[in-house]
Amino acid sequence: MKPYLSIIIPYYNAGDTIGRLLETIFKSKNAPPFEVIVVDDGSRDKFQIPKSKFQTKRKNILKSKNYQLKAIHLKMNLGPAAARNRGAKAARGKFLVFLDSDVELFPDTLHNLARNYRDDPDIVAQTGVWVKEQKSRAFFPNFKALRDWSYWINERDKSGYYFLFSTRIASIKKAVFKRLGGFDERYPGALVEDIELTYRIARRYAIIFAPDVRVRHEFEGFWPIAKKYFLRAYYWTQLYAKRKKFDPVATTWWEALTALTATGSVVLTLVILIFFGILFIFSMYYGVSIQNYGTIRQATVILNTIPMILLIFHIFMVRKFIVFMYKEKGLAFAVKGFFTGLILYCFITAGAAWGRIK
Repeated sequence: MKPYLSIIIPYYNAGDTIGRLLETIFKSKNAPPFEVIVVDDGSRDKFQIPKSKFQTKRKNILKSKNYQLKAIHLKMNLGPAAARNRGAKAARGKFLVFLDSDVELFPDTLHNLARNYRDDPDIVAQTGVWVKEQKSRAFFPNFKALRDWSYWINERDKSGYYFLFSTRIASIKKAVFKRLGGFDERYPGALVEDIELTYRIARRYAIIFAPDVRVRHEFEGFWPIAKKYFLRAYYWTQLYAKRKKFDPVATTWWEALTALTATGSVVLTLVILIFFGILFIFSMYYGVSIQNYGTIRQATVILNTIPMILLIFHIFMVRKFIVFMYKEKGLAFAVKGFFTGLILYCFITAGAAWGRIK
């Protein structure tokens, strides 16, 4: 039977997570006929078709009554954009479903996705959501999960008619994907290839947000995420330079202003600390009190006032997320989350600034 859905998963040294993903896919309930295409992107730990006594197996292909699992091995690492394109080229389904190798599906994920297409034949593309719950009890993974959930559910500009085609969980008509030329393979890693494709889809079609198409994703620690924020902002700035406008996908003007107020308050606070440190050393060395200098006192008042104003503006701009964190995790988590967000916004601003310089 020809598959209705073709699930495409780029694989790069993902042996720790791919098994759980495949298990959740195969346990899907009321799903239409589907195939799974795992594209091994030049991994060191080569992807192997899992063995099962209930299925027949040929080389790189595993078949059962309800689904087919196929493996494609690339000779060298080409990046997730190229891997997804290779998978799409081999796909036989009417709709392509893109998943990252480190997510897990819910039993009804594929059923809900297919139902959305069948209920509304005009839907061309849809994107799902990753739930806010984390298995880990560590602070940062839970913070990042709440941050993403709040953005998608609580804070997003409702007037925006299209959503990010996030390859963590997204789907599109194969014919449309082929017509658009697929993902831009010039991006070497998982950076902004999804945003760039989103822009091309949105020129002619809407990308529907489907909150019932859910996956579970376990987030990394602070530094890997901060690095991704920096690089994503760097490459997005180059996209912005071509388009000259904000959007409801990567960065709204509100998000840009939020990042600037956060960075401004942090940077100016550091400047003040350095300034007072120098004055303290100067006064101690020369035995002179800074209270004797009226100009310095005035400058001190101004320097203290500006970052406070920026911080107040920033608190106002992220108030929905602060309240959301408080309701979900309590006061201590919300306070820690607020300051964590300040630091992450600094990484975003730094990446955007570097993108403009380059």
